[in-house]
Amino acid sequence: MNETIDVQSPEETARLAEKLASLLEGGEVITLEGDLGAGKTTFTQALAKALGVRRTVSSPTFTILKQYEGRLPLNHLDVYRLADSEEDLGWEELFYGDAVSVVEWAQYIEEELPKERLDIEIRRLGGDGRRFTLKPAGSRYESMTKELMR
Repeated sequence: MNETIDVQSPEETARLAEKLASLLEGGEVITLEGDLGAGKTTFTQALAKALGVRRTVSSPTFTILKQYEGRLPLNHLDVYRLADSEEDLGWEELFYGDAVSVVEWAQYIEEELPKERLDIEIRRLGGDGRRFTLKPAGSRYESMTKELMR
């Protein structure tokens, strides 16, 4: 049950992230896929702000993982540098704890990810337009996606 949402501006992207944040209870895993510049970090920044994170959220490209405190703890991972790596960063603790985990470039750690999660693909439409394709895996994420589509 994939669903698509088109947005035309960074403000609309932020509203989508805010709506998703309002549905989160902790322990969710959200993956973000898209080309460089597609808006993965922009979406994560808006999600973090909606979760009450006060620190500046930036891409964790060189550190792989950044953790933030808000209404819910947030793990922001960019695993691009883990391509062809056998590195174990304590995936169990990250993905099965109380924090919301947002993973950029998740295909590089596919085998470590929980089966149930929300995969989001972001594609540029031209200008500031973006297409978000939501791919929920598991009943919790299917319900969340239905709610986002309202």
